[in-house]
Amino acid sequence: MAETPGEWPNWRGPEANASLATGKYPIKWDATNALWKVALPGKGGSTPIVRNQRIYLTVPSEGQDAVLTFDLSGRQLWQTKLGAESKPKHQTLGSSANASPATDGKGLFVYFRSGNFAALEFDGTVRWKINLVERFGRDQLFWDQGTSPIVTDQHVIMVRMHAGESWLAGFDKATGELRWQQPRNYKTATEGDHGYSTPLLFQHEGKPALLVWGAEHLTAHDAADGKLLWSCGGFNPEGTGYWPAIATPVIVGTMAIVPVGRDDRPGQARIHGIKLGGHGDVTATHRAWKREDTGVFVSSPAAYQGRVYLLRHRGGVVCLDPATGKTIWTGAFPEGKGPYYSSPVIAGGILYAAREDGMVFAARVGEKFELLGENPMGERIVASPVPVANRLLIRGDRHLFCVAGK
Repeated sequence: MAETPGEWPNWRGPEANASLATGKYPIKWDATNALWKVALPGKGGSTPIVRNQRIYLTVPSEGQDAVLTFDLSGRQLWQTKLGAESKPKHQTLGSSANASPATDGKGLFVYFRSGNFAALEFDGTVRWKINLVERFGRDQLFWDQGTSPIVTDQHVIMVRMHAGESWLAGFDKATGELRWQQPRNYKTATEGDHGYSTPLLFQHEGKPALLVWGAEHLTAHDAADGKLLWSCGGFNPEGTGYWPAIATPVIVGTMAIVPVGRDDRPGQARIHGIKLGGHGDVTATHRAWKREDTGVFVSSPAAYQGRVYLLRHRGGVVCLDPATGKTIWTGAFPEGKGPYYSSPVIAGGILYAAREDGMVFAARVGEKFELLGENPMGERIVASPVPVANRLLIRGDRHLFCVAGK
């Protein structure tokens, strides 16, 4: 999907790489001088999406899963409730609304921890609603569901990776009917089969395909029917336990940059470069490089102007060459009381990173790392910032903020 000014159609943006090349975005602000802020009815980890100057956000509201819509001035336009919410396991970081919405420009698609899965029209009317937990059972995850839906020409795609029957599935965008379901089960070390990452769309031999990371395997599937095209394993040869797939890979050209392990534990962070393409098991042929000295835990990598950016658990930033995996430069945001659970975004050459304690940092990236701003928001942040129309949308525990440059 090409970059469109003023659009952010899914969790990782127009090209699923968490970056925009154009625009002039703010670097210094705080919660008291935001362009606007609105109180939210409940806490969520999902990010807003933006379509046609409208902001769409999933929230818990009075015990219900709900979708809120605002215009770019912060005025609420409508709220649609979709059924009873499911309380999170992790009371501090988790929520009932962790999955971000997605749009194909013709409607909205949302998913919640409760299993409520729905398509809505842009006026808030429910097109269809089903419950995946009622249909397939409660997911067997240690923590709270985090995978977001994505859309193709025909389907809305969901993936379930857990300690149980795992699958990738395509649902009809018009009716919600299950059109195909591809099993995705692998034997792993403890918690290795737990997945929170979101699939990516890419091209395989000129046709739309889906890239899925989890259960210690990177797999590619035909977007039309879910058929397995190729798979790559070998990400955890020592069988280390408690390595769930949380961060989503990023694609740069013909290379997938895959976060492995966890950066919150000494010596357990990895990053691999896997060449796209091939057929069958490509484990022995398509691993271009791997690093065992750096990586991430929760924050997904971002890509900008042919480079990959890692936001480490305590604020370190690593700029990598995606072709070789070599470090171009390193930098660091200030350490504080909290780690970085939010994923970074880059807009107009500015990288934004939100620390859990509510500090949002801005740094210029390119040939070097230059810290530009330290911006307190006054509440916990685990959602990723969203850059749109020269503004930055920031979701905290209690408010949705909009900040803009002067």
